[in-house]
Amino acid sequence: MSSVPLKCPSRASHVGSLLRPKSLYEKRQALEAGQISPEELKPVEDEAIKQVLKLQRELGISTITDGELRRTFFFDGVFNRLEGMTYIPNRPISTFKSYIPHCNLMHAAGLMEAETVYCTGKIKRTRPFYVDDFKYLKSLIPADDVKSIKLTMCSPSWFHQRHGSDLTYDLSVYESDDEYFDDLGKAYREEIKELYDLGCRHIQIDDPTFCYFCNEDMIVGMERAGVDHEALLDTYIRAINVITEGRPEDLMISVHMCRGNYKGGVHFSEGGYGRIAIKLFNTLDVDVFYLEYDTERAGDFAPLVHLPLGKVVVLGLVTTKNPKLESVEELKIRVNEAVEVLCQGSPKRSREVALNQLAISTQCGFASVWEGNPVTEEDQRRKLAVLVEAAKQIWKSA
Repeated sequence: MSSVPLKCPSRASHVGSLLRPKSLYEKRQALEAGQISPEELKPVEDEAIKQVLKLQRELGISTITDGELRRTFFFDGVFNRLEGMTYIPNRPISTFKSYIPHCNLMHAAGLMEAETVYCTGKIKRTRPFYVDDFKYLKSLIPADDVKSIKLTMCSPSWFHQRHGSDLTYDLSVYESDDEYFDDLGKAYREEIKELYDLGCRHIQIDDPTFCYFCNEDMIVGMERAGVDHEALLDTYIRAINVITEGRPEDLMISVHMCRGNYKGGVHFSEGGYGRIAIKLFNTLDVDVFYLEYDTERAGDFAPLVHLPLGKVVVLGLVTTKNPKLESVEELKIRVNEAVEVLCQGSPKRSREVALNQLAISTQCGFASVWEGNPVTEEDQRRKLAVLVEAAKQIWKSA
């Protein structure tokens, strides 16, 4: 049983985004106010990335990112660079599905329109998403460490879940969700292939949509709207599987299931993983699941009993939403609770095997949008440090 091969990130990590250092934050403010150009921002981003790389190195985090410092939102860089996707600054709010948690807030706020992306033509990748970003981070580290870079990108379902199967794409362009996601998946595979050829060995797909299916209010809303939520969940699983099919054996693909991480650390959804665990753990073709477990709204560890051998769960035990510092002892207790559940899985497994299927991280990024969460850079450092120390004590050699 213990010989089942695992692809595992470092035992202590963060989900991806980091707070913008003060110099970059102030420059970004100036950009948003129209006081500087994007060209003037880039050298400040370059320097800030060096700072967050240094932070990760000093703390002993071996899986590294550029902190997503070049992005305004976590999803920047994908849909806005695809041929066939059209930016719409003022699409009527009636085209946003009110049963989707964050769209429901938009409806409740009385908004009449919002910005989005609509598919008006065949989807093609005519330019890279993050290749230049990867090349820059790669240039800052020794060649032997390039394999430790994690590149994050948003899920293919990001805009589809807002608008549903009827309003995401022009029906004269695509006749079905499968056609739409097949072309979108091809574009993702082309990006991943180019990144892989440059040395990337870990892609993380950030997906807020899966946790929406844990939200009872959304399920009720979908049923009232006549939407088959189980069929749609299958569609979104397939959309990722189209991306991951045929990937190289040494490429790790992880998916982070997020409950929302907007300005000020706002969340959009709640509910335990029990509603989706069996299906996702057993049919989603990824190696690693990053799960949020920082608050009671995430439920307990019971759904982990469905995790098959050969997969890894990264427990998001340290919150990025407030400065309260978790303790090493608290993290050790919670990991032990997760181990106890995993041991009862099918097949049952030893504590050693169960522990080997776990790692720990922050529950989400510190700045999924550029303004960041209500924590300071020092809070961020302390939270990352406690993760590393806990991992050293739990896994001994982490």
